[in-house]
Amino acid sequence: MTPTSVPARPSGVSAYLNEWVRSPRADLLSGVLVALALIPEAIAFSIIAGVPPQVGLYASFIIAMVIAFVGGRPAMISAATGAMALLMTGLVKDHGLEYLFAATVLTGVLQVFFGWARLARYLKFVPRPVMTGFVNALAILIFLAQLPQVVGAGWPTYAMVAAGLAIIYLLPRVTRAVPSALVAILVLSAVSILTGVDVRTVRDMGVLPTALPPFHLPAVPLTLETLDIVFPVALTLTLVGLLESLLTAQLIDEKTDTTSDKNAESRGQGIANIVTGLFGGMAGCAMIGQSMINVTGGGRGRLSTFVAGAVLLLLILVLQDLLVQIPMAALVAVMIMVSLSTFDWKSLRAMATHPRGESVVMVATVAATVLTHDLSKGVLTGVVLSALFFARKVSQLSGVTAEDAPDGTRTYRVTGQLFFVSTHDVLHRFDFTPPPTRVVIDVHGAHFWDSSAVTALDQVLRRYRAQVTPVELIGLNGASGALFDQVIR
Repeated sequence: MTPTSVPARPSGVSAYLNEWVRSPRADLLSGVLVALALIPEAIAFSIIAGVPPQVGLYASFIIAMVIAFVGGRPAMISAATGAMALLMTGLVKDHGLEYLFAATVLTGVLQVFFGWARLARYLKFVPRPVMTGFVNALAILIFLAQLPQVVGAGWPTYAMVAAGLAIIYLLPRVTRAVPSALVAILVLSAVSILTGVDVRTVRDMGVLPTALPPFHLPAVPLTLETLDIVFPVALTLTLVGLLESLLTAQLIDEKTDTTSDKNAESRGQGIANIVTGLFGGMAGCAMIGQSMINVTGGGRGRLSTFVAGAVLLLLILVLQDLLVQIPMAALVAVMIMVSLSTFDWKSLRAMATHPRGESVVMVATVAATVLTHDLSKGVLTGVVLSALFFARKVSQLSGVTAEDAPDGTRTYRVTGQLFFVSTHDVLHRFDFTPPPTRVVIDVHGAHFWDSSAVTALDQVLRRYRAQVTPVELIGLNGASGALFDQVIR
């Protein structure tokens, strides 16, 4: 191999198989840890959506196992999520569980279409400050979600949470053979069982299912009225689910220094939601908290995602008697660790050096997400603010200078990018009183992007002509000229 040659990367079937076997030991251990962390979340999200606990649990293990095969981002965990659960409450309350299953299946169909249409490429329109705000907001929401389990719970719970955090952060200094978070759960569970200390356990979260979910077509009438009920909910679930999944995939890409197929992930999310809707589950998407647990624990391949779903199923159906004895304090400690590791602490220091507009965008994204508990509203707020700041900045780069010749000709040189934001200031740079003998408008250094800019230029030309002042336009480039002909002539 020559010094400049690069080893060929596996492709096709070979690459896919490599995503299953790249780190089997780490994938197995991290998958077990994720399965334990999924249980209280799935139950809690079921409560938020107003459905029985088994609906969230069925969704979690089905989505995780299906997405392991068909997803585009290895090691990312998808299951029932709070962001999706919040969107279901009205549908469940007004129309019942069967309509939720129908909306879940339709959500999957729409997500498959989005992936087929390759719409994931529009993720590039989400600026970096919005991504940072998205991550920081999720970290804050993960932390806040743990408070109900801790506030007013008593000193045994506080002691267990502190002990769990101590194990999580100190054990890696001794050994990294086993994920420290998994050790913390096992140790605290043993202490809770042996001492009989009075703390909340998984049993207190709700009744767990005892059988596999049966295949079940949603029992709703196949009418336009039904479609009118479920389509708006399904479309919202589609957009929020894909947004959260693709942004989480981007974050995992950066954390693992790898790339992933976002369109395949969109299709995979859709297939997983179709399957879960046909087996009594609610719609889900990627979970940043559990994905971070997986990656932090060493998970890198599809096996870790599959193991998370399979072990969750095993725990529910076979080891339920042990599972329900896990203290919630142990799981709270794990999630606090996840929130602390997810938050981009460097972004706080960067606020002093980065452009003020970017810092405002990041803070606004965090604030909107945390206040509404809706990731889509937070990201939309950040994207809109970024667009406004960018438009304002670009508009400041345009200008008009005037030069008078001895023969009475005045030449205006227009430069910069002209569009709806910059046209107002440019228009007022032209002097119409008193009118010069002759006017030349030189736009060699300018580009016209929209009808607002072209219309503003046409107004200048018309005003000089109304004063019977000879006016000549020179330097209009091809694209700007074509736009001018399309809008004006």
